[in-house]
Amino acid sequence: MKITLLALLGLALGALGGAALGIGAGLTWVGLVRTASIDNGALVFFTLMPLGAAIGGIAGALLFAVIAIRDAEIMIERQPVRHRDR
Repeated sequence: MKITLLALLGLALGALGGAALGIGAGLTWVGLVRTASIDNGALVFFTLMPLGAAIGGIAGALLFAVIAIRDAEIMIERQPVRHRDR
């Protein structure tokens, strides 16, 4: 259950981050190539933003799932703090 919830969280965060990076990449591309002004919004918001959101969502879900799986495999026990006698 923990792995699934973390994967869904990674999907959501990755999609948001990927969409933001897609918008940034699209605006950079439009500025460098200087395409027609009518096509700029369509290129950025209908092509590059969804593409970035999809890639970011998949990458985020995989990353969070791998972290959760490794956390479940490695059981870290905390050692009690030893006080020195003075």
